[in-house]
Amino acid sequence: MILVTGGAGFIGANFVLDWLAASDEPIINLDKLTYAGNPETLASLQGDARHQLVQGDIGDAALVSRLLAEHKPRAVINFAAESHVDRSIHGPGEFIETNIVGTFRLLESVRGYWSGLPDSDIREQGLAPTGGQAQALAQAPTKSGFRFLHVSTDEVYGSLSQSDPAFAETNRYEPNSPYSASKAASDHLVRAWHHTYGLPVLTTNCSNNY
Repeated sequence: MILVTGGAGFIGANFVLDWLAASDEPIINLDKLTYAGNPETLASLQGDARHQLVQGDIGDAALVSRLLAEHKPRAVINFAAESHVDRSIHGPGEFIETNIVGTFRLLESVRGYWSGLPDSDIREQGLAPTGGQAQALAQAPTKSGFRFLHVSTDEVYGSLSQSDPAFAETNRYEPNSPYSASKAASDHLVRAWHHTYGLPVLTTNCSNNY
C-alpha cells in the first residue's frame, strides 16, 4: 500500500495510472480537488479496488494521520502543491499555505506514523511465519523500509540562459518566483526532517513534466 498526495493532478494522476498498470499494490489517493485536480483523469479506475480517491488537504493533520493509521502505507509520494509561476505572482498566499505550511503538516503526520512503525519485521529477527501471516508480514511497513518521496521542481535552481549547462543536484538554490521559493522552502523542510528526525526521504527536482 502506498499513499499518494495530489494524485488527481496532471502529474500525480498519470503516476497513479502508470503505477496500477504495472503493479497490483493499492494506492490511497489524497487530493484537495481544486482547479488542478481532475477526477475524470482517473475514470478508468472507477470500481478498481486497488485505488481509493479521498478528497482532502495535506494540511489536515487529523485526516492524514487517520489515513496513515488505517491503511499503513509503506511509502508516501507527495505530488500535492500549488503550481504555476503566474498564479503565484497574483496570489502568493495560497502557495505559502500549501507548499510550505501544508508540507510541514504532512511531514509531521508522516513522522508520527513512521515513529510508531516496528524497526524490523519478525522475518528479520530470524522467525519464520507461515501462511496468511507470512503474506501479511511481507506487506507490512517497517521503519527501515519506509520512504517519503517529495516531488519538487527544477525551478528551485533559478533560470538558465541558452548557453548554460543543464541544472544538476549540486546547483545552489536560487528561486525567482513565489512558486519556486515556496517549493524550495518545502525541499528544505523535507531535508531538515531527515537530518533532524531521521525520516527516510527522497526529493526529485523534475523538469518540464509532460
